[in-house]
Amino acid sequence: MQSAASERGPLSKAPEPASPLTPAMFHVLLALAGDDLHGYAILKEVALRTGGEVQLSTGTLYGIIKRLLNDGLIAERRERPAAIHDDERRRYYRLTPKGRDVAAAEAERLEKVVALARSRRLLKRTQLA
Repeated sequence: MQSAASERGPLSKAPEPASPLTPAMFHVLLALAGDDLHGYAILKEVALRTGGEVQLSTGTLYGIIKRLLNDGLIAERRERPAAIHDDERRRYYRLTPKGRDVAAAEAERLEKVVALARSRRLLKRTQLA
């Protein structure tokens, strides 16, 4: 007789979003993995962390935010900074536990792809500092 766990499959499988993550979506999740941020701060964080290689337009960003909210990967934060440090028009977002799991699963998937590329001598081995 099979247990309920074996009927569901592996317990360690990370939750999946409604559809695959795009690279831009992954960058937004990475930005929110550090801190809760408002939209413009997410744009700046993505550009900073990618050395300017990824530049999201505001339209693209807010489309991504809408999808991530619908998929339960991020949530709008209810608490706000002190009024002196805030603009009431800003919406702050945070990564949900499901969002963190999905982002971690994507990072692990990418790590495996990079390892494969290295094994095929497409990338140099990294040097430890």
